[in-house]
Amino acid sequence: MSTVHPDVETVLFSEEEIAAIVKRLGQQISQDYQGKDLVLIAVLRGAVVFMGDLMRAIDVPLSIDFMAVSSYGDKAKSSGIVRIVKDLDMDIKGRDVLIVEDILDSGLTLKYLMKNLSSRHPASIEVATFLWKDIEGKQAAINPKYVGTHCPDAFVVGYGLDFAERYRNLPYVGILKPEVYS
Repeated sequence: MSTVHPDVETVLFSEEEIAAIVKRLGQQISQDYQGKDLVLIAVLRGAVVFMGDLMRAIDVPLSIDFMAVSSYGDKAKSSGIVRIVKDLDMDIKGRDVLIVEDILDSGLTLKYLMKNLSSRHPASIEVATFLWKDIEGKQAAINPKYVGTHCPDAFVVGYGLDFAERYRNLPYVGILKPEVYS
């Protein structure tokens, strides 16, 4: 394993564990979308690393596109206001859409995104999230069809996940030390 960044308190998922999770999800998605018109939509920027690995683990024909939404800014908590910063380039009408997300916590942004994309009349719309944050006493606003793994209610970085645009390039997922973001 690579050296742990000094701002990371502990590593939750190693490169090897991440690769195994992605392989499992790729196999599930490949089975489920056999003979379908699959479009993967990555939610930028965090999901780009996961999407790159996931699309190579899927062995059915697919297209990809990207959306960027903003609900965090440089803050550790969501602002609750969702803004589409970059919309899709392709028409998804009649296609099977799979939104690829890095992490699901409240699910409010994804719920908004699913409603927005549903209005464009895809054949189906589902979510694949790499991490699902376990928030005690709270139910996420959506239930993703594909979940890589669960993680604790902590500030996690690496494998595309950031704090103020830093740490995305770490090859593992780790918990950020509180003094870094507080």
